[in-house]
Amino acid sequence: MADNGALSRVRNIGIMAHIDAGKTTTTERILFYTGRSHKIGEVHDGTAVMDWMEQEQERGITITSAATTCEWAGFRVNIIDTPGHVDFTVEVERCLRVLDGVVAVFCAVGGVEPQSETVWRQADRYHIPRIAFINKMDRVGADFDRVVGEIEESLAASPVVLTLPYGSEETFSGTIDLIEQKLYRYDESDKGGTVHEEEIPDDIKSKSSAARMMLLEKLADFDEGIMEKYLDDQEISPGEIRKALRDATLALRLVPVLCGSAFKNKGVQPLLDAVIRYLPSPVDVPQVEGEDKDGAPLVLKLARSEKFCGLVFKLQSDPFIGNLAFIRVYSGELKVGDKVFNPLKRKQEKIAKLIKLHANKREEVQAIGAGDIGAVVGLKFTMTGDTLCEAGGYIVLDTMDFPEPVIGIAIEARSKADEVKLTETLAKIACEDPSFRVSLNEDTGQQIISGMGELHLEIIVDRLIKEFKVSANVGTPQVAYKETITSLASGEGRFETQGGAKEQYGHVVLELKPAERGTGLQFVSQVDNKQIPSEFLAAIEKGVRDSFDSGPLIGYPLIDVEVELVDGSYDEENSTEMAFGVATALACREAVTKAGPILLEPIMAVEIVTPDEYLGDVINDLNKKGAQVDGVAAERNVQVVKAGVPLSKMFGYSTSLRSATQGRATFTMQFKAFLEVPAKQAEAIIHKIRGV
Repeated sequence: MADNGALSRVRNIGIMAHIDAGKTTTTERILFYTGRSHKIGEVHDGTAVMDWMEQEQERGITITSAATTCEWAGFRVNIIDTPGHVDFTVEVERCLRVLDGVVAVFCAVGGVEPQSETVWRQADRYHIPRIAFINKMDRVGADFDRVVGEIEESLAASPVVLTLPYGSEETFSGTIDLIEQKLYRYDESDKGGTVHEEEIPDDIKSKSSAARMMLLEKLADFDEGIMEKYLDDQEISPGEIRKALRDATLALRLVPVLCGSAFKNKGVQPLLDAVIRYLPSPVDVPQVEGEDKDGAPLVLKLARSEKFCGLVFKLQSDPFIGNLAFIRVYSGELKVGDKVFNPLKRKQEKIAKLIKLHANKREEVQAIGAGDIGAVVGLKFTMTGDTLCEAGGYIVLDTMDFPEPVIGIAIEARSKADEVKLTETLAKIACEDPSFRVSLNEDTGQQIISGMGELHLEIIVDRLIKEFKVSANVGTPQVAYKETITSLASGEGRFETQGGAKEQYGHVVLELKPAERGTGLQFVSQVDNKQIPSEFLAAIEKGVRDSFDSGPLIGYPLIDVEVELVDGSYDEENSTEMAFGVATALACREAVTKAGPILLEPIMAVEIVTPDEYLGDVINDLNKKGAQVDGVAAERNVQVVKAGVPLSKMFGYSTSLRSATQGRATFTMQFKAFLEVPAKQAEAIIHKIRGV
């Protein structure tokens, strides 16, 4: 079969949603109906195939993305089940980077929840076509129409309903297909495997006719052929509807919406059909662009006959076979025994073993071709976001940006014997997870591990002890503060050595000024080549960045500063990169202390959903925490409070919120921005950390 013919029968999709909307249960049903699993796994009793980590089974949530492959109607579907908890947003981010389409799962009771919005925005950023599955139609409080409305309003999407629920809550018994105009019931005796097709009952005929009319109206806006037939009252065939719907979905103009109850085995087969019909194959997505060694654009051709190029989007440490590198192949073919090149690391890698994945089960293969996803075992130098290409070639694909950690804890080995093991294991986990960092506190000599939230770090510590068998003592969570400056200042650094083996000379004058929040560190040079040759500029910039790793107040990194090299001198014979690095460090130290350094703290965007009667208590508590309440909105019989709260005040909040609201309120939070710590509070923090 020709490359494109075979590839048009492949779907690389992700399943994403807010925590507890039913992503993993939906994936489990897909595996069951496609014959990948012979028994249905359940999240709540810890038997879900896709939640294979012990930590996932204990908590009933997805932590790491799991990949699997299945077949449906002659199509191969590669599925990645992504986490829904905000602490693991980076897992969603790196999967979206390599996926072609997405199934967004919504709870029919909860509707569009905070993390639904986050993952939707991530998919928007990567321009990924998606379909929506409104799950849990059997639950008390399920409201299909309300959730469709929320998708339109909260996500600024254009939903188009393809299936209606027949019944709701405990009476939910099937789905109505608006294209075929049939009612489908799912046989409970074989876990929904047999689907019975019936005529649409009279009691819902008028509602389904109106919904079908709306579907055709939306398609008529997009497709001229449909518009002509619709205006002339001509019959429009299911094939014509599906073609127009596919075109509109791929163009990101419409989002097909289906419904069901994955847990009750209803509505999953139509969802699989919709994945095949409306989500893109690798052939349908825009060609991927990279850069050659000179920075010129290169377009990759999606064919096995081309030169190999792929992107490593996730690393995972496997206790049995070592390091796994998940890879999406964009052109050519990756074969066992190949030697490939990593242009970012300038290293060659040998492909010893290739595998296709089914959650944590492995299936060895000899090759992975263009458009496909698989994993490589045992790469030595490659990290998340790295490109691999054919030996002798050079192409770099867009890398990924990962957020800065906002919370840290001190960790130490319980015994001397565990010290080396702890250091090696933390390095392994940091390789797997780009949002996790390990650093050394120079003042105390303690190792600090940092991540995206309390749950993130809790899971990592749990893995250390249970999976990697490392005994460690853990401190209480600490906020990852940052430092910045408030005024313009300059500093001069001169480094000169005489006598000894080699004389060295470096001299710089730097000017520092505050930059806008969120811009990080910017370095520019105003000196010409005669003053300081350009080959020393990289060493000066590195000196600035190294100096800014530790600020003058309590040693936290300096951010949001613009640094200008305004003057300096060099010696033709004695100037070295090292001398300029030292001179830069001296200039930075002098300038920063004069520039009015201040402390910044992470502010979290917190959303609390509480019953009406506890609203006053919740807001009073937020005010005590120094929160900025951004708004309160009434939704159904609850109040939704949005606020910006300092992270330092949020430790243990879930326990205090539960006790204040008898366990009836819930909250989610994610990083919002770094803001200045009030002067008195900053003084107390500095005294506490310095121990004075």
